Amino acid sequence: MGVKQKVTKEEALLYHSSGRKGKIEVIPTKPTLTQKDLSLAYSPGVAHPCLEIEQNPELAYEYTAKGNLVAVVSNGTAVLGLGDIGALAGKPVMEGKGVLFKRFADVDVFDIELNSKNPDDIIKACELLEPTFGGINLEDIKAPDCFYIEEELKKRLKIPVFHDDQHGTAIIATAALINALEIVNKKIDQVKVVINGAGASAIATGNLIIKAGVKRENIILCDTKGVIYKGRVEGMNKYKEAFAVETDKRTLEEAMDGADVFIGLSVKGAVTKNMVKLMARDPIIMAMANPDPEITPEEVYEVRGDAIVATGRSDYPNQVNNVLGFPFIFRGALDVRATQINEEMKLAAVYALANLAKQDVPESVCRAYGVKKLQFGREYLIPKPFDPRALTTVAPAVAKAAIDSGVARVIITNWEKYKDQLEARLSVAREFTRHIIQRARFTPKKIVFPEGEYEKIIKAAVKVIEEGFGTPILLGDKDTILKIAEKANLNIEGIEIVCPQSSPNLDKYAQQLFKMRQRKGVTEVEAYRLLTKITNYYGAMMILNGEADCLVTGYSRDYGNSVRPLLETIPFEKDYKTVSGSYFMIFKDRLLLCADTTVNLDPTAEQLAQIALQSADTVEKFDIKPKIAMLNFTNFGSVKCERVKVIQDAIKLVKAKRPDIIIDGDMQADTATYAPIAEEAFPFSEIKGDANVLIFPNLESGNIAYKLLYRVGSGTAIGPILQGFKHSVHVLQRGSDVHEIVYLAAYAVVDASIKQNI
Repeated sequence: MGVKQKVTKEEALLYHSSGRKGKIEVIPTKPTLTQKDLSLAYSPGVAHPCLEIEQNPELAYEYTAKGNLVAVVSNGTAVLGLGDIGALAGKPVMEGKGVLFKRFADVDVFDIELNSKNPDDIIKACELLEPTFGGINLEDIKAPDCFYIEEELKKRLKIPVFHDDQHGTAIIATAALINALEIVNKKIDQVKVVINGAGASAIATGNLIIKAGVKRENIILCDTKGVIYKGRVEGMNKYKEAFAVETDKRTLEEAMDGADVFIGLSVKGAVTKNMVKLMARDPIIMAMANPDPEITPEEVYEVRGDAIVATGRSDYPNQVNNVLGFPFIFRGALDVRATQINEEMKLAAVYALANLAKQDVPESVCRAYGVKKLQFGREYLIPKPFDPRALTTVAPAVAKAAIDSGVARVIITNWEKYKDQLEARLSVAREFTRHIIQRARFTPKKIVFPEGEYEKIIKAAVKVIEEGFGTPILLGDKDTILKIAEKANLNIEGIEIVCPQSSPNLDKYAQQLFKMRQRKGVTEVEAYRLLTKITNYYGAMMILNGEADCLVTGYSRDYGNSVRPLLETIPFEKDYKTVSGSYFMIFKDRLLLCADTTVNLDPTAEQLAQIALQSADTVEKFDIKPKIAMLNFTNFGSVKCERVKVIQDAIKLVKAKRPDIIIDGDMQADTATYAPIAEEAFPFSEIKGDANVLIFPNLESGNIAYKLLYRVGSGTAIGPILQGFKHSVHVLQRGSDVHEIVYLAAYAVVDASIKQNI
């Protein structure tokens, strides 16, 4: 279980009131700096898109934000666990909903709080707002009004309408139920289900699990007055009536006797330990009352060790959280301009989430939740809300269901491209990393991983196969690798395994290594030892003999010991006399290459020049025009010292080799990365705008800077990239995550392709 985190009243109020009040703002997406900009944004230029839309209303999706704009509409009659607190008091919740839409799916939101308890007023307001929005998310409206409002709006509007309190909960709960039933080996059309609560979410959940396969006659719905049975009159409405069954059971406790599944959407403490005792074998208990469940997991486990438990809380396993649904459902619906969100789209989201839970969980997700590992099972039924794969899994499933069911006005044909576009919505980092992988797919290569006996390396190799950009070669003992893969439930089909000790190439490689290093302290016996004990040597010899195209190592050893075998075996590129290490640092709005961050301790002018040239080569591989800033604590000779002279000499050497390159310095980091400083104080600088390649004066400053950017600046790092070798060989930071290994492997493939074609 996760660590429980208590949020105090003072913290919450400060969070909402500090700085700019509330949680949202409106930001222009087009330049508004000049008079011409304003003339395009407003009068007279704005007349042109207006007239185009008048002729063809569909063009509103091209010329306005309508296609990415959702209204979160509420009257505040059923706000979270707070009840009927009114439209104005509910506004912080609606703003929060907008934050979640933006954070998880890049959907823009206006929150609309309507001061009326008359359902027809809500309906009329939404009708009048239809031209503004691409979709409407109804929120925190009490039952049964919410049913009527949604039904009417779906009839009248041609944009998606979705009541998240109903369907969001239903979708996540149904996904969890499907997976829980698989774990306990029970068939969905045979289980007996008790639902406690007869509000919006409970009714919707009941309807959706029926669509998923539960038989209606096997569901008993209970409310505050007990079981809803045929002939009951008190407290009934047409929505409850649909779940009335022929039964002599009248209380929740009686209904629980022999039940396979309990779904709670009611109140704290509604379920007792004795009720749990009465349930069938391997009971599934989804106690989702908020903020406190109908019964806690601890209470359940005191009486039933065979139970699977889910709640609505983040501090317990199996959190049924709506944020796993609504952002991605609307994303998919908006992207195909769906006219509604229908049952097919909801079920598509259900099965997408259920299947995602069975896939290997990224380490970044595990870290976010403070656990070492998450694996499909009793305590991991559904993905975690911060799993970035939810966007690229659920949204395409929903979009495809909309197309297949005939409610889409835009047809997607290239689904891989669509997934890439989804990733790019959230950050430049994801766009760039996907770009690297896409480039690698065009020219897949053989990638040797000398540390093949580590689980993370094997997982990365599996991901390479899945992404389709190479054939991984794992060095190590075959039986050991197979056992690790089996224990981790990894399919290693397509991965080559080479054991250096028993390799038919060992003798040949040993003689080659001995010849290379015989005058540098390596005997023939030592050559055999190096190849079999330090697998980086064996991997390097595979590269030299064309048995592999690129190499990725460094996961289990410190950087110096990892790079040394490569320096002793792999020749340098061109006329370079040094190699260097660089990192792509990727932020929301920019990409930087930082060098040297890993190799040269105190470079000379010649070494700095070579580092700059190597870095230019690196960014040019991705069609980025380098703008190189040679960094120091000074600005253009403001201090006279030897370090400044070294930098200025390095720039001259670069210009002599590559006069076409934009390079300047010495300059401070803010001068290089914040254009207004240079524009005002140093208009003579060759770098116009922000630099995209930063060359540090020594290893100390480079290493410190990139680690600060990575940890404090929340950048995504790809690297370290080794620059200057004739072949594509790269050394990871020790203990890298699986996705970092995969990204560097993809870069290595691109690098190898370019070097082999030169």
